[in-house]
Amino acid sequence: MKNFDWTQFTRKVAIQAPKQKLYDAWTKPEELEKWFLSNAEFYTSEKEKIKKSQSIKEGQSYDWQWYLYSVTESGKVTKANGSDFLQFTFAGDCLVDVSFEPFKNGTIVTLTQKNIPTDDENKVNVRLGCDKGWSFYLVNLKSVYEGGLDLRNKDPELKPMLNN
Repeated sequence: MKNFDWTQFTRKVAIQAPKQKLYDAWTKPEELEKWFLSNAEFYTSEKEKIKKSQSIKEGQSYDWQWYLYSVTESGKVTKANGSDFLQFTFAGDCLVDVSFEPFKNGTIVTLTQKNIPTDDENKVNVRLGCDKGWSFYLVNLKSVYEGGLDLRNKDPELKPMLNN
């Protein structure tokens, strides 16, 4: 583990869907709830909630919730260019970059989480835990946008499972 990078990771997935459709999957609350979250709320700098059908913008804040977990993740959208790049804070002061690159009949979605603290708790919970979580949700993004099947477990009697 001597050369293991605890401060960041990158995951990629190729999805047979148009770039803009996948960008919208990350930047419209109603789309985020189809593959990632049970509830996605975004707020303007004036703390006004945006509509679920609206695209998010740089400078807005968010509160996110998942199925079967009582935790709320709060953060801020630091960049959103409207077409192929999004960045937001996550898990404290970490940054998540999401980029969208056309490829053949689809799009390559690349996610990088960086600025991960290197204390033991963050190594386990953020570096390893978020890597596992993002890997599943990227596969679920592919499943939902290629075939319509949501792979998330929503049954509280089946916790913990690989898909929650």
